[in-house]
Amino acid sequence: MAPTIAVESVQKKPQHRQAAPPAPAEEEIWLKNRNEELERELERSAEREEKMKKELQRTWERLRVAEEAEERLCTQLGELEAEAVDQARSYRARMLSLMDQLSAAQKLLQSANYSIASPPNSQ
Repeated sequence: MAPTIAVESVQKKPQHRQAAPPAPAEEEIWLKNRNEELERELERSAEREEKMKKELQRTWERLRVAEEAEERLCTQLGELEAEAVDQARSYRARMLSLMDQLSAAQKLLQSANYSIASPPNSQ
């Protein structure tokens, strides 16, 4: 079964707007939390990227192995085709030889029948 690659969809999270601007301490806490959230997302993204790189590397390796196998199979097929042609030529030569022998044997039999006197008619 072919490997699959899952891609997580990146959904924009709704940004909460406050009616009044936050106090400096609250804003600092909010920025710190937002920064931590972005850092976690960056880490997850880096992990996904690394995972994708490894998957790509495995796919390239499988492709290389498949191409090498294809080359070997093509070479073997060529060798088998050459062997089949050689066998067909040998078979044809043997058939022609046997046909010549059969023809010579038939001629010999025919000449033997003609050279032997036919039995005389006893009538």
